[in-house]
Amino acid sequence: MSRNCSFRYRVVDVFTDQPLSGNALAVFPDASGIDDATMQKIAKELNLSETSFVVPATRADCAVGMRIFTPEKEMAFAGHPTIGTSFVLLDEGIIPADREQFVLEEKVGPVPIRVDTGPYPLIWLRTPPITEGRTFDRTICAQALGIDSSDLLDINPQLVSAGNPTLFIALKDRDTVDRVWLDFHGNIILKGEYHEPMCVFVFTPTSYGAYSRMFAPEYGIVEDPATGSSTGPLAAFMIRHGLISGAAGTRFISEQGTKMGRQSILHVHILGDRGQDGIYVGGNVVPVAEASMRL
Repeated sequence: MSRNCSFRYRVVDVFTDQPLSGNALAVFPDASGIDDATMQKIAKELNLSETSFVVPATRADCAVGMRIFTPEKEMAFAGHPTIGTSFVLLDEGIIPADREQFVLEEKVGPVPIRVDTGPYPLIWLRTPPITEGRTFDRTICAQALGIDSSDLLDINPQLVSAGNPTLFIALKDRDTVDRVWLDFHGNIILKGEYHEPMCVFVFTPTSYGAYSRMFAPEYGIVEDPATGSSTGPLAAFMIRHGLISGAAGTRFISEQGTKMGRQSILHVHILGDRGQDGIYVGGNVVPVAEASMRL
C-alpha cells in the first residue's frame, strides 16, 4: 500500500436503537486498497471489539466480501460486524436501501441477510452451520469464573461453534452472571488441554430469553457488549437443554452488555423445528461517527 492514502470509515453502534450503547463497530466501506497486515494494525489502533473491511466478493452470489478483525486476530465470522456492515452498505447505497435480502461473503462462507425495512430497520443474519464440541468440568469452570460450582445450573458447560468456538456456561440467576469475571489466569485454568482460542459465554435463562455476558481475552476482548456469532449457538444450546422452546417460529431476546454499561438487545428467530431451517440473529443499528484514516 502506498503512503498518504486516505480511507473513510463509519462508526456504528449495533444491537441497539440508542447511540453510545450496544456494541461499537468501525466499518471501512471501501477497503480494496488495504493489505491484510494493515487491516490488523487498524483494528488494533481503533481497539473496538471488531473492525470490518468491505472488499470485492469472489462469489457471484454475494453482494460484497467482508474481512473482520479483532484487535488481535482475523475472524472467520462475527455477528455484530455482519449486522453493522449491512447497515452501512444499505445506508450508503452500496446495496439498494429497499433490498430485503442479500448475501455477504465472509471467511466462514456466504452469510444470508434479511432486512425488516422501516424507519428503524431490523437486520437479520442467518447463523452459519452450528457444531457441538467437548464438554468442560463444572468445578473448573466455576473456579475460573470466581464463583462456586453450586452457582451453575445442572448442565455441563460445552463448546458450541458457528465459526468461533464458544464455551457456554449456564448460571442460576442474573446476579451470578454479573459477579463472574474471566482474566488471562482464569482462562488458563479453564482451557486445560484445549489449545485453540475460544469465547467464554455465561448466561442465565429469563422470561424473555437470556441474560448474557461474553469474555474473549485471547482475541484482545476483555468483555464483549454483544456477540452475534455466539447467539445462534446459544439458541441451539438452550433448545437442547430445554431452556427455551425449539418450536418453529420461536422468538426470544438475549440481553448482553448491560453489566458493562453497553446494553445490547439481540433478537433470535427459530425457523423450523429446533432450528432445522435456520437460526436468525437480528438487531438495530445506530450511526454515531464518520472519519478518515490517513496511512
